[in-house]
Amino acid sequence: MTTTLSPTVVATAQPRLQIRERLQNILPKLVLAPSFLLVLVFVYGFNLWTLFLSFTNSKAFATTKLVGLLNYQRLWNWTFETDPPSNWYTAIVNMGIFGGLYVVFCLFLGLTLAILLDQKIRGEGILRPIYLYPLALSFIVTGTAWKLFLDPGIGLEKAVHDWGWTSFKFDWVVNPRMMIYCVAIAGIWQTSGFVMAMFLAGLRGVDGEIIKAAQIDGASAFATYRRIILPIMRPVFLSALIILTHMAIKSYDLVLSVTGKNPGGAAELPSTFMYSYTFTRNQMAVGSASAVIMLATIAAIMVPYLYSELREKGR
Repeated sequence: MTTTLSPTVVATAQPRLQIRERLQNILPKLVLAPSFLLVLVFVYGFNLWTLFLSFTNSKAFATTKLVGLLNYQRLWNWTFETDPPSNWYTAIVNMGIFGGLYVVFCLFLGLTLAILLDQKIRGEGILRPIYLYPLALSFIVTGTAWKLFLDPGIGLEKAVHDWGWTSFKFDWVVNPRMMIYCVAIAGIWQTSGFVMAMFLAGLRGVDGEIIKAAQIDGASAFATYRRIILPIMRPVFLSALIILTHMAIKSYDLVLSVTGKNPGGAAELPSTFMYSYTFTRNQMAVGSASAVIMLATIAAIMVPYLYSELREKGR
């Protein structure tokens, strides 16, 4: 027995279906609209506002009086002031030291740990959380812990002296020339586990048949990783490199917590330079110009990567 719907029922059901379909299409947009608006205003809007301030003569308060590229010219001149060095010169040098050590050692340690864990060793389920645990801590906690650990009066040096090695000396955290290396040590300790997790996920995603074929052909483990596995993991390397570079450029709280509010600007980085000139020295325009340079540096790293990824997907 078949049931035939009347034309009236069908006519009534069709608008309801259309309304339901419209709601299904509109609902995701309504859910995302508030967050999109907040990002548009408080991220991109403030970025544009910072860019505008970098072309003004703003001091303690923002003004709209334009001075052109004067603030960028000041930073350019400070770049070469080495006797005595300007704060901006110190920030650039320290950025090179800290960024280089931070990126290289995080990549090396993360890849090494990932390869070791990929061997299906016992206790992997325990080791992975141990390596990832530092990432759960904030940079403030990490920096404070390392400051106490490296403090000559109460930390590593005192412990070694108590054990009888009185000639041992490790005062990097209070030595202006070595402070930036302590910041790098703390940063590497916190982030290496995160990089390890990225590489481990990449290793687990490699097709096992390719590895078996290489082993059948007589390739050693080193040759297999160097010629097959690591080239396949190129996207993971690029992603880790971008994330680490981004974190190195914007590092601020780690510097202050490790060095104790960066006395004398010994561990000055572009981020601490920007904050001090904007909010402490009442040079908002100069601080905004340094912030724009930081943003441009990050963009110079991310944009080519995004372009290459989109280009490959387009193919």
